[in-house]
Amino acid sequence: MSTTPVLAGGPAAAPHPGIERGTAAYRRANFALFLAGCSTFSLLYCVQPLLPEFARDFGLSPATSSLALSLSTAALALAIFAAGALSQQVARRRLMFASMALAAACNLLAAFAPNWSLLLLARLAEGALLGGVPAVAMAYLAEEMDARHLNGAMGLYVAGTAFGGMMGRVGMGVLVELGDWRTAMAAIGAVGLAAAFGFAALLPPSRRFVPQRGFVLQRHLRAWAAHLRHPGLLRLFAVGFVLTSVFVALFNYVGFRLAAAPYLLGPGKISLIFLAYVFGMFSSPLAGRMADRYGGRWPLAAGMALMGVGAVVTLGQSMAAIVAGISLVTFGFFVGHSVASAWVGRLAGNDKSHASSLYLLFYYFGSSITGPLGGWAWQHGGWGGEVALTASLAAAGIVLALQVEGRGRARVG
Repeated sequence: MSTTPVLAGGPAAAPHPGIERGTAAYRRANFALFLAGCSTFSLLYCVQPLLPEFARDFGLSPATSSLALSLSTAALALAIFAAGALSQQVARRRLMFASMALAAACNLLAAFAPNWSLLLLARLAEGALLGGVPAVAMAYLAEEMDARHLNGAMGLYVAGTAFGGMMGRVGMGVLVELGDWRTAMAAIGAVGLAAAFGFAALLPPSRRFVPQRGFVLQRHLRAWAAHLRHPGLLRLFAVGFVLTSVFVALFNYVGFRLAAAPYLLGPGKISLIFLAYVFGMFSSPLAGRMADRYGGRWPLAAGMALMGVGAVVTLGQSMAAIVAGISLVTFGFFVGHSVASAWVGRLAGNDKSHASSLYLLFYYFGSSITGPLGGWAWQHGGWGGEVALTASLAAAGIVLALQVEGRGRARVG
């Protein structure tokens, strides 16, 4: 049974035109998905600047404290995989709203958890619930946007994730300085709830997709298997793994480096390093326009190269070198993620949500696997070990990017 979207007017109805740049629907969709990306990633990553706080308050090692993030991203990866299939049966807007609202409530529960185990349980549930947003948002854009404007719209969505990641981390650091980490986590959860309701009010309903009746597991297995047999998609999935591996490993442990001598910075000042996300907000739309014009291979490889160079630059002892290196890593990461996300939609043909869910499964497994591995590198090799791990992964990412075929002609079927 085909999973090609059925048009609301039946087989004889004229296809609904895609959302074009400059229209009110384009602005509403982009702002709604900006809110979705912002909320999702502020909730997910708000604990990252708190890892040294968790280690101190609960008596944990750096690698163990990173479980507050890596368990969430692991649950998110698996949930995204399921959400890609579930989204074929339910309205996309409804699924994304429920995911955003319930995840924000879990962040509130984590804020007041009396012990480490319950905090991890709340974060695990939060990650699982957030799985209903990223893959579905990517599928919505791939289906609803005019093909000429897909990369640009995807870039704006990724810019929203950059803004959310930045505000979750920087806001958390500032709030911790004003009060404590529990109050700060609760505030992030409350903002996430407000964003969920704003998203529901703004997002235009799907016009090129009608939910299917019934859940046929075999149909979903065939769709996933077909994508995994596609060489270009498989390489893009591996690129996603590399992107988040490099990014999260560096950001997880730079806080431990800056909290130690000779820097001795507190949570508020450490969180300012995440202002580098501003570069992601600009690089994502820029990368989308470059890919629209020139194809994705070279922008993707360039993003990976910038990440590798940035990792090496952070070996410098001065704060200027560390900030410059982190900024290069951030710029390159969002270039790569924006291009790869849109390229997956182009190559997927039908069953775009299945392809998006596979990409994000690999993407978040990069965070979940390499996050704790980065803790081992930090404990046994210091910052030099961290850079050796991440720069090697970035080099592998360049090779993968150059092997993805040309402009990504869509596969049908």
